[in-house]
Amino acid sequence: MLENESSSVRLQGALAAGTTPDASFVDVLVRRSAVEPDFFVREMLTWALMRHPSSATVRRLVYEVGADESQARSQALHTLSKIGDPAGWAAITPELLRDPDDGVARAAWRTAAGVVPAGQEPELAEHLCSQLARGTHETERSLSRALAMLGAAALAPLEARRGDASGRVRVHAAATERLVADPDADLDELFGDAQRAEDARRAGQGPLPDATETATANGPA
Repeated sequence: MLENESSSVRLQGALAAGTTPDASFVDVLVRRSAVEPDFFVREMLTWALMRHPSSATVRRLVYEVGADESQARSQALHTLSKIGDPAGWAAITPELLRDPDDGVARAAWRTAAGVVPAGQEPELAEHLCSQLARGTHETERSLSRALAMLGAAALAPLEARRGDASGRVRVHAAATERLVADPDADLDELFGDAQRAEDARRAGQGPLPDATETATANGPA
């Protein structure tokens, strides 16, 4: 049923697999998640995997995170984030947090923030802050939310990025810092406020020199 041409039939197949869980379904569900084109069917596949014991799913999903295909990695991470089992941390590497595919990176950030072991939050926050101002506004928002999940551990690296040479990094850091303080705040408003503050700073003080100018000014006489 999961390979049927009809998305409605595939949806019913995923529903059936979750309604009557069986360990033999896990590999089939994970492999189908890697190639399923329909968003709603993918979500049902994730639900079906969540209905199985994490002891039967997490190790298989962690293995899938190492796949070559972007969808395989992102869906495995998405499901790990939904399951929320601490064993999912085994999938998280610095390279994954910088994955060139924005969709994979967003899923990795969300998963990592949800399963990070106690005491490792500051290190994770440093890795996440290295991705500030990356990609589209949607990607920026995803990173902000992941950092907000880390709470106070994210504040020091965010504050450090407030002095970055890139105005876009400064704006992203400022908006995210405020989100950490108030997770229920409207993130778009926070970005708007941070951008206005940045514009005012530039109007009053001029832009910071870029890296090339700084290197020239600080170079040997």
